[in-house]
Amino acid sequence: MILHYLKIALKVLARRKFFTAVSLFGIAFTLVVLTVATAIIDHAFAPMAPEVHQDRTLVVARAMMRGGRAMWRSDPGYLLLDRYARNLPGVERLSISSSPQTAYSYIEGNRIQSTLRRADADFWRILQFDFREGAPFAADDVAQARFVAVVNQSTRAKFFGSSRAVGREIEIDGQRFRIVGVVADVSRLRPIPFADVWVPLTTAKTDSYKSQLLGSPDGFIGMALMSDGASPDAINAEFASRLRRAELPDPKLWKQLYAPIETTFEMYSRQVFAVDEDAESPTDRLWALMLGAALLFMLLPAVNLVNLNVSRILERTSEIGVRKSFGAPVRALVAQFLVENLVLTLAGAALAFVFAQAVLSGISASGVLPYAQLRVNYRVFLAGLALAGVFGLLSGVYPAWRMSRLNPVEALKGAIR
Repeated sequence: MILHYLKIALKVLARRKFFTAVSLFGIAFTLVVLTVATAIIDHAFAPMAPEVHQDRTLVVARAMMRGGRAMWRSDPGYLLLDRYARNLPGVERLSISSSPQTAYSYIEGNRIQSTLRRADADFWRILQFDFREGAPFAADDVAQARFVAVVNQSTRAKFFGSSRAVGREIEIDGQRFRIVGVVADVSRLRPIPFADVWVPLTTAKTDSYKSQLLGSPDGFIGMALMSDGASPDAINAEFASRLRRAELPDPKLWKQLYAPIETTFEMYSRQVFAVDEDAESPTDRLWALMLGAALLFMLLPAVNLVNLNVSRILERTSEIGVRKSFGAPVRALVAQFLVENLVLTLAGAALAFVFAQAVLSGISASGVLPYAQLRVNYRVFLAGLALAGVFGLLSGVYPAWRMSRLNPVEALKGAIR
């Protein structure tokens, strides 16, 4: 039966080529935009190198102190993470790294801008970078404050072209570092691992950061790798309990200290909705916002496609009248029309995937999103198919219902009720 529906669908779509072409354009354009947006979201949040353990990784990226008349919100300070986030039950490893900072180098009078991050050795154990040369700096390098660095491929190219970089030196932010490793570029859409140059945390120009609960002027990020089977809620509850007992710098001014330990997606949702650090993370609201935006974006082209589909139905009233007169059930007629619409939608989706890959390649090559390598992978493909199915149903249900309402006698006369 389905094969019969498919044959009819192909013949019907070939009958009115202009309407079919207009419909395909609208479907393809809509799905290209949605596929590109899905690919960007996937690139930012899906588990991939170096964040291969993202399902077990929690971050502390925001903190807040509150008093009777004052509030201080910023990145967490090193002291907060070092004193209260270490050895949490259910946490296998904890890494503390600085927030990425802009730093400059000078080569033959030319200024080179880079993003510098200072990190500890556990940073490399939690994240799985793709090393193209050398290896990460070790715990002993951090303990001894050795001036060693890991750079990404783009930074190696800026300083040394295609030559090998390990063992050579670079000057950045007024300090000289010996390169021990080169890694593949990490997209800026990945805020936790992203940088151009990584150096030991202890090479900071001053150790004043060790006494700061909140990040001023430079903040830090805590990254915790959960043990298998550990509960994020239990970890968050224990961390919050420790912060309630924290020693605050001025008890007369500050009364409470907050800092959520959460997933990267929860961190983004908190930033999007400007939710306080002590409030529940609005991840459900962010998902609802994204899905609602996708449905609203599909609504207008779906309405246009509905009008085209209704026009096609009106041209086939005699055919529908004959089939109803010979006892064709309404269910069969509705199923046939939905199959026709899904065939049209999937054809548009096939075009959309081709064009979306071209658009994504163009975005990646343009550098608008630094180091991003966007593509239609299996997750984006499956999401695109789901969107195409929803779009096909949205644009096909009403015309199918309209067809089911046709009176066979009036349809044979060419009249529409």
